[in-house]
Amino acid sequence: MTSMDHTSQSAGTDRVLSAEQAKKARTVMGASAIGHFVEWFDFAVYAYAAPMIALLFFPEFDPAAALLSTFAVYAVGFVARPIGAFVLGALGDRYGRKRVLAGVILLMGVSTTCIGLLPTYATIGVAAPILLVLCRMLQGLSAAGETIGSNSFVAEHSPIATRGRNVGIVYTASNLPPVLAALLVLWLTTALAPEAYESWGWRVPFLLGAPLAVVGLYIRTRVEESPAFLEMRETRTVETAPICTVFAEQWPAILRVFAMAAVASLGYYSLTGYFYSYMTVTIGLSSSDALISNSIALLITFFTVPLAAAASDRVGRRPMLLLAIAVSAIVAVPAYLLVGVGTLTTAVIAQSMLGLALGLVFGPAGPSYVEMFPARVRFTGASISYNLAFTIFGGTAPLLATALVTATGSTIAPAWYIVIVTVLALLVLWSMPETRHRSMRDS
Repeated sequence: MTSMDHTSQSAGTDRVLSAEQAKKARTVMGASAIGHFVEWFDFAVYAYAAPMIALLFFPEFDPAAALLSTFAVYAVGFVARPIGAFVLGALGDRYGRKRVLAGVILLMGVSTTCIGLLPTYATIGVAAPILLVLCRMLQGLSAAGETIGSNSFVAEHSPIATRGRNVGIVYTASNLPPVLAALLVLWLTTALAPEAYESWGWRVPFLLGAPLAVVGLYIRTRVEESPAFLEMRETRTVETAPICTVFAEQWPAILRVFAMAAVASLGYYSLTGYFYSYMTVTIGLSSSDALISNSIALLITFFTVPLAAAASDRVGRRPMLLLAIAVSAIVAVPAYLLVGVGTLTTAVIAQSMLGLALGLVFGPAGPSYVEMFPARVRFTGASISYNLAFTIFGGTAPLLATALVTATGSTIAPAWYIVIVTVLALLVLWSMPETRHRSMRDS
């Protein structure tokens, strides 16, 4: 294929697709969504297994301390994400999106399966939590390249008119895994005797990581590289030092993506990583009620994301983002107050409010992450910004929320933390440019 051919193909991607290109775009969306689902199912399972992991890997602590230790290990997976962002982002800009996306799903599958095979504290003592930490670090390295890699890959295959919708559909695939993970844990905890679940049942969701990763890897290796990267490779404009370039030239974009991701990560991991344990340990809801309410909230997020993303194709990313973040600030305190009532009904209402706000944020944020950066440093810049925010705000969300409640005695203390973060993000994003009409190509 000649340089002119690549330019023509990319131009079509920015405007309108031929029938063949449209078919390829749908294939890319399907492959990306399936891979995205597998990646985040593997990563989400840990949060719902947290109470049992606390019992089996930190048995010498009291329940509150054990849960804090388990969430600290949960946060370790996020500490590794900035490292993965620097490495995988640079590799994605130098060697292509497709190769990196294939690698991350393989790494996630291996590390998740290893958690399911780990001996517990009763078997190997202190080595058990140490190995658990190592597995979470590998999961974090893998997760660092997934969202931005998938979003870039799909956006670079999509026309301007439906780019937000296309990315939103794939981004939605990250919201379904926690629902299915929660339902799987719910089924296991109700179908198995407590002794059986403690003995081997908790391992089942982790062991599913192996076959799921094989399927995801097979699908990802059968799609074409993005037109934007093919054009850069053909015209020899691939950035050789993307990390240096992005920090020298892209600070405004870095800060804006960081602000978007801060709100998204804090909301997402408060909902998926904190609320289940909070409702069962602190509020006293049954495990089944907590999983049901959490699943309903995530289903609302699941359906809201593509609608909000499609709306951003019509009215713009900026107004949709500002509206969504404002809604997140407004509903935080009422939602936490409702959860504290301690009934299934109030838990469903409260988490549904948070799930709706989260979906409104995810929709326009997904395409905005990658539209903020030029193609030659897109993977690097967006990955670093996104993963730093997810580490600082998402990885610490369950741990910090638990610590805030313990320190203040107030069950709504985490809500005020959310309000502060969302207001600061609004200030950063108020001056952001509109990006929905930006080309995904550098030429």
